[in-house]
Amino acid sequence: MSNGSVLALYIVNFIVLVYMMQIFLSKKNLSMKEIAYMYKKLKSIVVIMLSILIFVFTASTCYGNSAEPPSILIIVPNPPSDLEISIDTGNTYVEANKVDKVVVEKVIERYYIFYSSKLGNTRDYVFKITTGDDSYEIAIEKPLKSYNNIYTLNLKNRTLTPGKLLSRSILLVLTRLILTLMIEGIIFWLFGFRNKDYWIAFFIINIITQGALNIWINGFTPIESYLILNLVAAEILVFIAEIKAFLTVIKSCRWHTVLYVLTANLVSFIAGSYMITFLPI
Repeated sequence: MSNGSVLALYIVNFIVLVYMMQIFLSKKNLSMKEIAYMYKKLKSIVVIMLSILIFVFTASTCYGNSAEPPSILIIVPNPPSDLEISIDTGNTYVEANKVDKVVVEKVIERYYIFYSSKLGNTRDYVFKITTGDDSYEIAIEKPLKSYNNIYTLNLKNRTLTPGKLLSRSILLVLTRLILTLMIEGIIFWLFGFRNKDYWIAFFIINIITQGALNIWINGFTPIESYLILNLVAAEILVFIAEIKAFLTVIKSCRWHTVLYVLTANLVSFIAGSYMITFLPI
């Protein structure tokens, strides 16, 4: 089973758990026997979900020491399979390390990374671009920073532009935002919120909080190693902000609203943590 299938199964199980909790909270005057039965059911589901969660987030390769941040990273959208980029270090050409971002078995972006440890005493930053029988060179000024210098290669115009393209950033931010709204919107509906005013508040609050979160994510380098840790801290702030905002709008069923915000943010966090493993940043 793929990680995506396992993630989907986990989210479905989590929603089932929350639904059962709603049933439990909505019923009154339950007998001790009924409470014990529902407790056993809930406990069984929690155990299964925790097992799946452990599998999802531990079934990956771990390293004791992470590589140093890249000195130069070149983003190439829709790269040819035979594209190679190397840099003239004076004595020889050093080829870049490559990282692919694959969506539905198609490489939508490739990162060509030159680590500072391999650049030696390079003075003139001249890159050799090779694809098929075609080969040409592009020179840039010496990077201003020691690490995390990002460029975008335009294969058609044969140019290297500093930073990420604005059009790319807008597309990625909107894609992540729309997916988040879809996930949290489904949960909002499952929690029984049908009032038109509540839905207007839902879109306004989430566009502000999730929009700010995704714009912030866009500021990281495409191969950020510790993005997940930063994402956890950011999600806590988003949760606090959304709790206050939703409770201001929805004044009845306060615990029901708190449970929704907790569920929606937890599910979107799990889904988002998975998406950033294959979607570009």
